[in-house]
Amino acid sequence: MYQKKLSEVLVETRTSEEGLTRQEAQTRLEEQGPNQLKEAPRKSSLQLFFETFKDAMVIVLLIVATVQLVMGAYVESIVIFAVLLLNSVVSVVQTKKAEGSLAALKNLSAPDANVIREGKEQSILAKDLVVGDVVLLEAGDYVPADGRLLEEGSLKVDEGMLTGESTPAEKEVQMIEATVPIGDRLNMVYSGTIVTYGRGKFAVTATGNNTAIGEVAGLLETTVEQKTPLQRGLDRFSKKLSLAILGLSLVILGVQVVRIFMGGGSGDMTADLVNAFMFAIAVAVAAIPEALQSIVTIVLSLGTKKMAKEHAIIRKLPAVETLGSTSVICTDKTGTLTQNRMTVVDYFLPNGQTGEFSKTPETWSKDERRLIEIGVLANDAAIAEDGAKLGDPTEVAMIDFSNKQEQPYDEVRKKYPRINELPFDSDRKLMSTQHEIDGAKLLLTKGGPDIVINRSSHVLLNGEVVPMTEEQKQRIQQQNEAFSERALRVLAFAYKPLADRDLDFEDEEELIFVGLMAMIDPPRKEVFKAVSDARDAGMKTVMITGDHKTTAVAIAKEIGISADGDLALTGTELDQLSEEELMERLEQVTVYARVSPENKIRIIRAWQNKGKISAMTGDGVNDAPALKQADIGIAMGTGTDVAKDAAAMVLTDDNFASIISAVKVGRNVYDNIKKAIAYLFAGNLGAIIAIIFALVMDWSNPFTALQLLFINLVNDSLPAIALGLEKPEPTIMQRAPRDPDEGIFTGKTLSSVTYRGILIAAAVIFAQWLGMQEAPELGIAMAFSTLIMSRTLQTLPARSNTQTSWQAGFFANKMVWLAILVCGGLYMVTLIPGIREIFAIPASFNFSHVGTSLVLALAAVILMEITKLILLKVQGHSAEEMADTKA
Repeated sequence: MYQKKLSEVLVETRTSEEGLTRQEAQTRLEEQGPNQLKEAPRKSSLQLFFETFKDAMVIVLLIVATVQLVMGAYVESIVIFAVLLLNSVVSVVQTKKAEGSLAALKNLSAPDANVIREGKEQSILAKDLVVGDVVLLEAGDYVPADGRLLEEGSLKVDEGMLTGESTPAEKEVQMIEATVPIGDRLNMVYSGTIVTYGRGKFAVTATGNNTAIGEVAGLLETTVEQKTPLQRGLDRFSKKLSLAILGLSLVILGVQVVRIFMGGGSGDMTADLVNAFMFAIAVAVAAIPEALQSIVTIVLSLGTKKMAKEHAIIRKLPAVETLGSTSVICTDKTGTLTQNRMTVVDYFLPNGQTGEFSKTPETWSKDERRLIEIGVLANDAAIAEDGAKLGDPTEVAMIDFSNKQEQPYDEVRKKYPRINELPFDSDRKLMSTQHEIDGAKLLLTKGGPDIVINRSSHVLLNGEVVPMTEEQKQRIQQQNEAFSERALRVLAFAYKPLADRDLDFEDEEELIFVGLMAMIDPPRKEVFKAVSDARDAGMKTVMITGDHKTTAVAIAKEIGISADGDLALTGTELDQLSEEELMERLEQVTVYARVSPENKIRIIRAWQNKGKISAMTGDGVNDAPALKQADIGIAMGTGTDVAKDAAAMVLTDDNFASIISAVKVGRNVYDNIKKAIAYLFAGNLGAIIAIIFALVMDWSNPFTALQLLFINLVNDSLPAIALGLEKPEPTIMQRAPRDPDEGIFTGKTLSSVTYRGILIAAAVIFAQWLGMQEAPELGIAMAFSTLIMSRTLQTLPARSNTQTSWQAGFFANKMVWLAILVCGGLYMVTLIPGIREIFAIPASFNFSHVGTSLVLALAAVILMEITKLILLKVQGHSAEEMADTKA
């Protein structure tokens, strides 16, 4: 609609400037439906609950629990069912809490609208607006629908929620022939935006889901939220482990059944078959870490507390870990990289003076004083008593500049009160006010540099008013161009003596030029180091902004995002690229400017198609679909509720540097989750090896299912959670982001788990053999005791793969020691008469047996640490030799 003639728009919408008739409006309302956003149906809590049982490991546990229930092992089956039920309820609650983006979007709708119907002005509910309605706007109004302007009077609209721009858009009734993004469609207004200045009248061209904000809602509905790398890794691992467990259990059952039918049983075939089933079930129970999902959730929750201290509030738990594997950060400019505060950073006087004012107002030249006076007096901005800054950002910058020069703006205004004014409008691009200064009535004018320069016949030069020469005019214009090349926003200032009378627009001629002020939204100081730290950590930073290309590139180069040879694209230029062309240039583009919500999603998907984990920051409604599409969406604390609801994380200080701090926490959280998982599986592997060894040797099953459930659900949980509190490894921010397709068990983790599992198994097997010398029941008690002790004590070597527990600080993580002590207490509870029988511990088992189990467990753990120390020294020598060879 923005490219058509007004007459064509009125014909197409079947309306006139007199508006619709009441009957026609009612007919269209029935055809088009209410001016509201429509939401797609969501899954019920019951559907979400049943979906949690699709996980492969959950299915295996359900099979195991059902078999145990049939065989009469009620306690064990009830415990497993309870754990699965709890995990499902937690998952449903988290999913429901994440819903709400569209609800927040609906809240942006205007409640009422002033329309012209049948030639008369009236107020109606905004939801009753239809295409063709003629709507009136005033300062402070929410725009209730999309429309084409019919009239405007100095109309300014804050469209930041759709465009990301920090300054209101100045609207004009004009023809636009070129294809331009929303931010440059000056003849249109959009639903949900806010009128900050002036008035207007427009014809409604779209309502409900057909509006620009409706398109955002549609993108939100169709955008699929990404699973995190950890979730994908655990899903893959879960499927493989489940198949392996089922296969192993069936093989063990088959071997046992064949042995029974070949006469290798006790003679009681029923009892032998039950034992064979119990052996197979014991393997399944031993292999599956029943508490894994709960432990991962708890470790992620601990990470959220750490991130909160870094000004990052996590809304969706898996996002904690995703940050740690982020390789591309797509960031907004305004307020994230910059201060979101227009600031005067330079100025120019006709005598060539720039940069710094004289030290105090008392030492100012007449030229400096007049520049400040015009900047403060021809200005409607103000600072409230509570410190809130009210008004246009460029005008706020001028009063801030005056205050910074030790000349409080309010003192200037009290000294020289406003007598009269010519308000700003987008046609003149000027604002003028009249004041009495030093006994003379003066007209003070500010506005666009080209207009003020062309309307000036004189200049203020070293305190004297002299005619403007062509040379002076060229010099001023060159300086304006120099400021513009630095992506600075420039305003010009002038004045002239004027008698005390009513002002007229013709008075803004024959002005005395005073100077220029150049301003920009400056980068945050801490961003320079943060961008550098991100680069050192192997992360690429890309700026995606609704601002102009020149401004975006200038800021990107200043803070180190862009370098020579990097590319910058506008949304329009991006639209002209094919997918193949975009993929070819993707890694060279560091700045995208004047982008649409669709552009942002396309950029994020392109990086994802390259296998990169992408973070996206934003604060506006236009950012919400991309925030949802990204692997991790990061909303600003001062942003819209829509953006926050679509995001996984919210920055309370809107600061890019906080993202880098959060990435460090995220990497540490992932490391700690891997440590916890490795801890669990090393213990489980030890139990499986011991069970299989007992089967091969025709020994009794070394563990009961209840013993294994006690270890997996109770004993192992505390040390695994304590590992979630480990401090970051020394080189955590010097390594590249991890590959999102990397498995849970790779490299050092796999070898560590295997080695620790073998040592635990060896200790358990030897303990069972020792106990069997007295009685088979004692062998089971010795095996259980040694397993629980060695699994608990292996928390120490599990703390790090790159350091021994001593190098990592033996007592640095006090929670580890607390967990070990509590686990020791829980084990002692199993020895209490009345409870020991439940855990199959005979009365003959005494403290000498406990001491033997402890010695065996300590021996296994000491061997783990000695082996690690030797390997680290060998690796250190190898690294030194490689460095010497390169040198």
